[in-house]
Amino acid sequence: MGTVRHILQKKGSSAFSIDPNATVYRALELMVERDVGSLLVIDNGRFVGIFTERDYARKVMLKGKSSKDTFIHDIMSEHPISVTPDATVEECMSLMTQRYIRYLPVLEENELVGLISIGDIVKYIIEDQKFIIENLEHYITGH
Repeated sequence: MGTVRHILQKKGSSAFSIDPNATVYRALELMVERDVGSLLVIDNGRFVGIFTERDYARKVMLKGKSSKDTFIHDIMSEHPISVTPDATVEECMSLMTQRYIRYLPVLEENELVGLISIGDIVKYIIEDQKFIIENLEHYITGH
């Protein structure tokens, strides 16, 4: 099976980000505009964390805080679990399942090179299985 590098080659390495001093409200606006469930938190060009819908639900909404008065740096997930581009799809699936996470920042030599989601992993697995099935069908039918 493939690696994170294969996923990033197909989907691209761009990911949306936000400054840690932005409000949660601004982050939510950006997430809606971009139709994403997470934002990488970048401080002066350095990756410092991730903000997800789950962070909002658990650390703002359920605690009765205002998204307009709460800053990303107060609720972001610092030092999230990350992977390298050479991590296998199986390793990522296992990690995400065991740790109940939906997003994995991708770091190479401590530099952020992308972000993958559980949806990216599932899509890759489905496409890989479809490719295998098609090859088996061609082998069996001789075409």
